[in-house]
Amino acid sequence: MANYDDDLMEDAEEAQPPQRVRSQVNAVRKQKGRGFREGMDVDDERHAGRGYESLETGIGPGPAKSVEGWVIFITNVNEEASEDDIHEACSEFGEVKNIHLNLDRRTGYVKGYALVEYATRKEAQDAIAALQGTELLTKTLDVTWAFSKGPVRRARVGAGRR
Repeated sequence: MANYDDDLMEDAEEAQPPQRVRSQVNAVRKQKGRGFREGMDVDDERHAGRGYESLETGIGPGPAKSVEGWVIFITNVNEEASEDDIHEACSEFGEVKNIHLNLDRRTGYVKGYALVEYATRKEAQDAIAALQGTELLTKTLDVTWAFSKGPVRRARVGAGRR
């Protein structure tokens, strides 16, 4: 009879699902959000800097290249200036790839700044050096890099806003 009871006990154990302890249930539960994954997968490797096309990286502050070229930022542009005026002033330093001149919707005049894109850094640097402080349509232009890797040290003109 002992053999028959043992067989019944074995069958009963097989029929019942194993009981989980609460700590085991928490260990199996998936966590959402950052920092819960054990290893890095393909997406994490791309976000870690591998797999994406990167731009030139230099050490320290200075100008940064945009995706297509080197962009300069011209401020204090006369409200009646046109793209042709800006192109004429900037084209003598190299090939101008693109000019962006924002207009005020209400008045239709230029907002007071322009973005000019050059193919090479030398052309953009020459344009900044030559155009800084020059006059275009009775306004003195202020020219600098549109993108930089860090703070660019420049002497401030004026005491600031009042």
